[in-house]
Amino acid sequence: MPAVDESKIDFETIELLFFAYRDFVSDPDAILSKISMGRAHHRVVYFVCRHPGMMVTDLLDTLQITKQSLARVLKQLIDSGYIRQMAGAKDRRQRRLYPTLAGRELALALSEPQSRRIGHAMQDLSAEQREGVLAFLRAMRGRAEGLEAVDNEVE
Repeated sequence: MPAVDESKIDFETIELLFFAYRDFVSDPDAILSKISMGRAHHRVVYFVCRHPGMMVTDLLDTLQITKQSLARVLKQLIDSGYIRQMAGAKDRRQRRLYPTLAGRELALALSEPQSRRIGHAMQDLSAEQREGVLAFLRAMRGRAEGLEAVDNEVE
């Protein structure tokens, strides 16, 4: 491991991001625990509801996970009636994913407390400050240069 100059590390922002994420996912986690599901299920149902008809390959790319990582979670969501998997109309080899009514309701129930939390946190910000928050979050996306890609195992 290379020597690191601790004075160049922004520990305050790192900790704020850790705690913000912990609290941001706590409401959906509580809902999901009642139906024996977790964050991986949340991510899958969220993106399928936001992009109905997305292909499994697109979901794998969005979540940056392997087929093996997705298989168990997707099977549980399909078996539980939250997601439907259908062959593509033009190419029957494509597997397209759609939310069921129950899946859409679950996704909305999970997103509502998160949206409320965001609204509360931004309520006193000006339009310019809100755009600054969004710009910051957009800039945080993506992999840092020099880091190897890692399969994010589904929780």
